[in-house]
Amino acid sequence: MGSLAQSGCGRPARVVTLCVCVSLLGGLTFGYELTVISGALLPLTLEWGLSCWGREVVVGSLLLGALLASLVGGFLIDGCGRKRAILGSNLVLLAGSLGLGLARSLAWLILGRLAVGFAISVSSMACCIYVSELVGPRQRGVLVALYEAGVTVGILLSYAIGYALAGAAGGWRAMFGWALAPAGLQSVSLLFLPAGTEDSAGLGDLVPLQDAERPRQPRYSFMDLFRARGNMRGRMALGLGLVLFQQLTGQPNVLSYAATVFRAVGFHGGASAVLASVGLGVAKVAATVAAMGLVERAGRRALLLAGSALMAVSVSGIGLVSFAVPMGLGPRCQAVPAATQHNALPGGTSLPPKPRASRDPWQPILSPEETTMPHPGARGVTASPGPVLGATSPEPSSPASENHLLRWAALVCMLAFVSAFSLGFGPVTWLLLSEIYPAEVRGRAFAFCNSLNWATNLVVSLSFLHLLGAIGLSWTFLLYGLTAALGLAFIYFFVPETKGQSLAEIEQQFQSLRFPLGSGRGQSSASIRYCRVEAS
Repeated sequence: MGSLAQSGCGRPARVVTLCVCVSLLGGLTFGYELTVISGALLPLTLEWGLSCWGREVVVGSLLLGALLASLVGGFLIDGCGRKRAILGSNLVLLAGSLGLGLARSLAWLILGRLAVGFAISVSSMACCIYVSELVGPRQRGVLVALYEAGVTVGILLSYAIGYALAGAAGGWRAMFGWALAPAGLQSVSLLFLPAGTEDSAGLGDLVPLQDAERPRQPRYSFMDLFRARGNMRGRMALGLGLVLFQQLTGQPNVLSYAATVFRAVGFHGGASAVLASVGLGVAKVAATVAAMGLVERAGRRALLLAGSALMAVSVSGIGLVSFAVPMGLGPRCQAVPAATQHNALPGGTSLPPKPRASRDPWQPILSPEETTMPHPGARGVTASPGPVLGATSPEPSSPASENHLLRWAALVCMLAFVSAFSLGFGPVTWLLLSEIYPAEVRGRAFAFCNSLNWATNLVVSLSFLHLLGAIGLSWTFLLYGLTAALGLAFIYFFVPETKGQSLAEIEQQFQSLRFPLGSGRGQSSASIRYCRVEAS
């Protein structure tokens, strides 16, 4: 690691090691907070007798806090600095987690979730930018992708802790508190890191051969993001296009309704829950680790192209398989009657003497023959902690011999879809967003794209039921496949390659309009020549 650390920006190995901790622990905190509600919602509902509306608000309040943070977080990141923004968000996370652990009313629970959502959104943006600026070109892609790996590990950790604490009295309070451990360790790591890099000095080190003068770092305002100056309009179009296609491919719904899809094609009972939560989580981790190893070898563009192509094929395959197995949907979610709160586990089973977690952490408390509305995911990297459809609907009776191949075809397509997203759009989108904008407005540009990401995620998630009712499950997933194909074309024609380039080199290429929007195809970092000069 020491030899790698000395490349690029000349950072010592200690800085790279601490950046690894900051990125991994930041992602772990994000993933844990995002999905811890899946394990806490059931005991919380049984203890407080939450109505359907109450459960929806508890789950959705984190999304609202994250959306608010994405609107104002960019100004905090650029104004206060990346390091201070992360430390400040961890303090907000501390306050929110304590509020959740000590909550005695629904209002305090919602306020705590709002605070946590705000904190993890600001931290996620600041972490990617901060790490990308501290390390050299050879480590930047790996360390930003490491954040995505931390997110997936955090999801799996939340499932494990939720299962372990489900039978404990007040276990849901401890579930919320465990997020403080990685956030605290991340804060300690930050104390030994510098506040940031000298971007202006970095820009002065690299000068195009055709211009012998030392370049001046231009100053940008927020409104410049939408103007032609410095090719900012093209950069924003590139960033917004990436986050739009990341969500419009239906990734939140495919993951959130993974258990439902497995039931629809023949996987019944606890098997669908295991496949949805653990099997897909392991696939995401494996694919993200593969992306970490390939992002600086194959390049960002190659991973996006391969991931989008595989997503288009696999999600279309799910749609084709579902043609053979119709899926019935219940009308709506209902509150838990007070007389049945202690035996209203999903599927109509009753609580044993020692309470335990539901076999499917995605399933809500439902009345017979009812289903619940979905809740959106977040950031485009993970499944929403919302409930699934068809959790208590009667299991269709079809011969195993007829559905055997269909079951495994659906499983293969689902695993391929999840892996493809974690190989391409998952880590690479946020890596590119941390690279393509000038340092002065990088936080605001990143946050603006992130706000569109959250908003699109919400629209895609809430439109799922309407699409199912209008065109059916098969055509819905085929529509997602078409969107993935359009995303593939967008990447092929418009997304440039930034592999192996410093942030200063990327900035100069955009400044000179060497790869404006519309010239991504065939773009190579070798097309522009640079020389290093000594700054006087």
